[in-house]
Amino acid sequence: MSSKEMSAMEEGMFLTVKQICYSSDAVKLMQKVIAEVVGTYFVIFAGCGSVVVNKLYDGIVTFPGISVVWGLICMVMIYSVGHISGAHFNPAVTITFCIFRRFPMKQVPVYVVAQLLGSILASETLTLVWDIPRDAFFGTVPVGPASRSLVLEIIISFLLMLLYRGWLQIVVLLENWLELQLG
Repeated sequence: MSSKEMSAMEEGMFLTVKQICYSSDAVKLMQKVIAEVVGTYFVIFAGCGSVVVNKLYDGIVTFPGISVVWGLICMVMIYSVGHISGAHFNPAVTITFCIFRRFPMKQVPVYVVAQLLGSILASETLTLVWDIPRDAFFGTVPVGPASRSLVLEIIISFLLMLLYRGWLQIVVLLENWLELQLG
């Protein structure tokens, strides 16, 4: 490569496919995407898996057991991959972070696709592992029109993310206070 090409490349005027694919930004984004797929996969696999086991084995896990599984797997995955991707694992979290300008808009579609991929893979794995009849449904059936259920889901998700946002603000304030105290 000539010095003229090097100068143009340093100024951002000359990029090859190899340079784009191996740039630190592309590699970091790919690591984040993989972390989101893996994290979402295990959260859905463990959480929904506990529901499946509870349903197939006559309530052996119990409701508190299912709640503990969800809480523990979230904690484990946050500690495992949170430092890589931020451990969103849910499109509602990603979108909320973007709305409050804590996450770049250009990465939102990639994160959402990664989260959907992880959840679909986990669901398919559970379907392959357990002999689940097609007519079995391990959820709640909406009472009333689907549009009402959708609106309620949006409101509840908004409330959850508002609470999450408030918690993050408290954490930031505590971090700033500690920095001031420690000098």
